[in-house]
Amino acid sequence: MNPIRSLGGALAAASLAGLLCGCISVFPKESPAQLYRFGDFGPPSPAVMTPAAPGFVVETLPTTFDRPAAGDGILTMTGNEAAYIKGSRWVGTAQGLFESAVTRAFEASGGPARAMSRGEPSRPDYLLKLDVVRFEAHYDQGQESPPAIVVEVNATLSRSGDHTLAGEQLFRAKVAADANRAGAITAGFDQATRKVLTDLVAWVNAKGVAQAG
Repeated sequence: MNPIRSLGGALAAASLAGLLCGCISVFPKESPAQLYRFGDFGPPSPAVMTPAAPGFVVETLPTTFDRPAAGDGILTMTGNEAAYIKGSRWVGTAQGLFESAVTRAFEASGGPARAMSRGEPSRPDYLLKLDVVRFEAHYDQGQESPPAIVVEVNATLSRSGDHTLAGEQLFRAKVAADANRAGAITAGFDQATRKVLTDLVAWVNAKGVAQAG
C-alpha cells in the first residue's frame, strides 16, 4: 500500500467530513414546529359587564389534567391508540393554557363570580376544582376524515369556609374539525374549550347566586 496515497485519501475524507459538518450546522435537520394556542376570550359585551347579583370570589385550585394531553403535544386518539400531531404543538403546555383560559372565561362573563388572582390576599367565597378528563382529537371515522375534538371537564364547587359541597357537574363539548389539518384541528380545540368554559362559568354564577339567596 502506498502510504502517501493512503494519507491523501484520509485528508480528502477529512475535508469532506468537515464540509458535511458545516452543512449540518447551517441547515436544520427538521422544519420548526408550528405553534398553536387555544382559549382566547374577547372582552365582555356591555350588556354583561355589570352583574345583577352581588359579587363573590372564586379561587380556582390547581387543575388536574389528563396526563397524555397535559404537555405541549396535540393529542389524537384512534380507537385505543394515542399519537401526537407531527410538526405541530401548543405554544405552552395544554394544562397551562387551559388554566389561563379559565381566568379569561370568568373575566369575559361579566357575571357575579370573579376568579381570584394568584397571590391575592382576600379570602375567597368558593373553591373551584377542575379535572380535565379528556382533551383530544378523536378519529372516530378513521384517520382520513377530520377528527372530532372532545373536551370533558369535571367541576367541583365548594364553600371555602366549611368546604361543604355547593355543586358538582361534568361539562362536555364535542366539535367536528372543519378539515384534517393542524390549523383546523386546533381551531376545534379552541371552540370546544370556549364552549365548556362558558357553560362552566355560567354554572358557577348560578350556584353562587342560589347559595346567597
